[in-house]
Amino acid sequence: MIKEEDAIELLNSYNQTHIVNLLKKLDEVKKQELLEQIDKIDFGQIMELYDNTKKEIEIKENKIEAIGYLDKAKLTKEQKEEFDKLGEEVIRNGEYAVVTMAGGQGTRLGHNGPKGTFKLDVYGKGKYLFEILVDNLQEANQKYNTIIPWYIMTSIENNKDTVEFLEKHNYFGYPKENVIIFTQSELPLVDVDGKLLISKDLKIKEASDGNGGTYSSLRASGSLADMKERGIKWVFIGGVDNVLLKMADVTLLGMAIKKNVQIASKSVVKANPHEKVGVFCKMNGHPKVIEYAELPEKMAEEVDENGELKYGESHIMCNLYTIDAIEKASKEILMYHSAFKKNSYIDEDGKEVIPTEPNSYKFESFIFDAFEFFDDIAILRGKREDDFAPVKNKEGVDSPKTAKELYEKYWNRQEKN
Repeated sequence: MIKEEDAIELLNSYNQTHIVNLLKKLDEVKKQELLEQIDKIDFGQIMELYDNTKKEIEIKENKIEAIGYLDKAKLTKEQKEEFDKLGEEVIRNGEYAVVTMAGGQGTRLGHNGPKGTFKLDVYGKGKYLFEILVDNLQEANQKYNTIIPWYIMTSIENNKDTVEFLEKHNYFGYPKENVIIFTQSELPLVDVDGKLLISKDLKIKEASDGNGGTYSSLRASGSLADMKERGIKWVFIGGVDNVLLKMADVTLLGMAIKKNVQIASKSVVKANPHEKVGVFCKMNGHPKVIEYAELPEKMAEEVDENGELKYGESHIMCNLYTIDAIEKASKEILMYHSAFKKNSYIDEDGKEVIPTEPNSYKFESFIFDAFEFFDDIAILRGKREDDFAPVKNKEGVDSPKTAKELYEKYWNRQEKN
């Protein structure tokens, strides 16, 4: 571990004198904890990310082109049967695993606890988001006579609460030996002057580094090695908050196999040109998801010869990978995006400061930024009413109210069919 004098030299070289002052005041136990943390932080990387916050994002329109997709509703009977047969074989053979990204807190929903522990008011008695995912997996297990290994990525912040919740509810009947929980990595928070924030426990304040950290966290936690030991060939990665997520869609899987690609994704068409969602495209000849804020307005409104939006395929966090693709992405360095947010901190006098305005940068990588490491992606267009009912906001769009409605309508339709 780093020696105290080396840590002081390192901190001074990056102008983090407030942490040097803190180190000198701490008792031996706290000092060792902080030194251990300093040893793991890549200060050069953090300062580079901070410097990038001052630069403009530049996107050259001529490098962006529309991307092809298949519409699930328009597949011929033969196509669908062929895809389903290929996909089903992989799942039946025990070569398929599922990853759920569950590192978030339910703060935006007014829920105190991990997001997956939020209870959606469906059918009067309600269901937890984790419980809804288990229903989906159990249905696939019964249908394909298997048990799909389920990997759950938590954050350092919510890991303990998540594990306690799942233990208390006996994993909603899912076989515990097939549930693997791992945590995602974190990065320090930096204020507008490039100073790292101090947390209440007198350490450098960190936050999860975005869902793009899923790949490297799978590798670092040993989960990727576990998948290989189990003979997994295909891995699905999705979020915890879409109550219509199909984690074992054999059509999507079979399409990826047939097209001989390493990555595939399900999309839904944008509700309107200005819906705030990331959309699929090709950039510099590689698959890419471009954020709504970064897509020029003219392109957002462009239509093709059928009158459909040229950039209309929304990324709905429904992604599929070969195990080799996960391995490759886990070794790549993804670009980081900065978000300017409100974060409390401890000042030099040891007092907690709770800001009323955004005061610091959080750095995140996005899962879809790994797509550009591959030459191609297979996209299957689903339907919003069948595939996408996220629970993100307390009220309005993508809220528990809209998710409940979509969920109940979907299952009522299934019962009639």
